[in-house]
Parts: sequence; C-alpha cells; structure tokens
Amino acid sequence: MSATAFTDWMAGTQARTEAALARFLPPADSLPHRLHDAMRYATLGGGKRVRPLLAFAAGELTDAAPDHLDVVACAVEMIHAYSLVHDDLPCMDDDVLRRGRPTCHVEYDEPTALLVGDSLQTQAFELLAAQPLGDARQQLEMIALLAHASGSRGMAGGQAIDLASVGTALSQPELELMHALKTGALIRAAVMLGALCGRPLSADERNALDRFAKRAGLLFQVVDDILDCTASTATLGKTAGKDEAADKPTYVALLGLDVARIYAEELRTEALSALSMFGERASRLIQLADFICHRQF
Repeated sequence: MSATAFTDWMAGTQARTEAALARFLPPADSLPHRLHDAMRYATLGGGKRVRPLLAFAAGELTDAAPDHLDVVACAVEMIHAYSLVHDDLPCMDDDVLRRGRPTCHVEYDEPTALLVGDSLQTQAFELLAAQPLGDARQQLEMIALLAHASGSRGMAGGQAIDLASVGTALSQPELELMHALKTGALIRAAVMLGALCGRPLSADERNALDRFAKRAGLLFQVVDDILDCTASTATLGKTAGKDEAADKPTYVALLGLDVARIYAEELRTEALSALSMFGERASRLIQLADFICHRQF
C-alpha cells in the first residue's frame, strides 16, 4: 500500500469512527443535558483514533464486517476517552489542556467530569453487549477481553502503579510492566477485538497477533515519552513535559533520549516480525506500526 493510500485509509477510518461515535453516544439534547453534552465534548472532535485504526486494520485480517468494527472501535475509544477525562482531574495528573482544548473538568466542572468518565465506561460495555456481532460466545469473550484490559489488571492497574511510582526509579522491566497495563492493555484489546469480529483465528494466528499488539502497545508508550520530552505543547495538544516535571518514571528518564529512540525502532522491528505469517493481509497493521513509531504528535 502506498503512503498516500494509507493516509487516505487512515483519514477515512478516523472520519468513520467519528460518525459512529456521534451515533452511539447519547444525544446532547437528551436528559441529563449537561452530562450528555460533556460526554460528547470529551469524546468527539479530536484525537488520533489509534485504537479504532488498529481495530479496523486487524479486522482486515479476518474479513470482519465494517459495521461490526464500528462497534468494537467505538467501545474501545469510549474507554480511552473516559481514561483521559479521569487522568486529567486534579486528583490525578491535574491537566488543563487535552487535544488542544480545555480538559473536561475545566470546560465543565470536576463532578461532571467524574460522571463523564463513569458514563463513558458503562456506555462502552452497553454498546459491546447490545449490538449484534455474530456468535454469542465470541461476543461474550470480547466483552470479557475489554473488561480485563480496562480494570485493575489492565489500564486502571497500570495507572495505580504510575501514581505510586512518582519520584521512584523503576527498572526497565518494572517500567514495561506498568505500561503494558496502563497503555498496552487497551491497545492489545483494540487489535484482538477487531480480529475477533471476523473469521475464527487459528492458535498460531492469534498468538502472532497478540505478540504484535503487545509490542505495538509498548512502542506507543516509548514514542509518547519521547514526544513528551521533545515536542511542544502546541504540537501535542496537551501539556508537554508534564511527566518529567512531575518526576514520573519514563523511558527517556531511564534510558536517555538517544537510547529510547533506538529502543523504539527495536520494538517496531519486533512488532513487524510478529506479522510475517500474514503476508500482504497485514499491510495496514504494518503501516500503523510505522505511523506509531515515527509520529510527531
């Protein structure tokens, strides 16, 4: 796939996800108005939509129906949006800027932002449970997969380790465990959910895709730490350098900037190697790994 074709596919998938999110979220004019308006504010109108992109790309491997991919992509993105709303709260990262706009608690208020996160989380599971996605047993597996990725043994657990590690020097294995939970679990869920929307995977295919997803999730975080250190607030759309200022453990702090960049390239190579068995069917996942590695925002 050419770079132009990939860019067009990415833009089309992002627009499709935006339209699906707007359709699946409660209307702003329905009660309670302020909460529903805030849910839409926090979810729509911005973001790279990396997780939906991964879901759609993985769905190509199994010939998944696009309308089924809409559902899983939006469910994962709702969980991601909820996590950002809660991460930005004063009791967590205390940030005022997200995607180039005031964070949810700044635009509305802290109680509303708390309820937005709660509501987006439950909306994700309502969506995943209520929409027909084929085999009932497989759909139940998908719900369990997203729940595991979101909870104390996934994203929330990684955030807890992150908060407990402020001012602490973590080893590389400890840092990787934290981010395998905090960032990687939801990225892995996006990949696996997208693939599960289509034909059944063989054990070898599933293991290979899982290896790719785990390396891609870690790659995303390493690059995020690099960008947090090198990019501007205007470029990122959020407060740059905040983790360093808060004395949080990062790959740049642990390895240094140059070695962190080398490590990112190693992770990209490992992620692509995991896809070798899929051949040309994995072209979009390959280009997404390249995008994650070399992105500038």
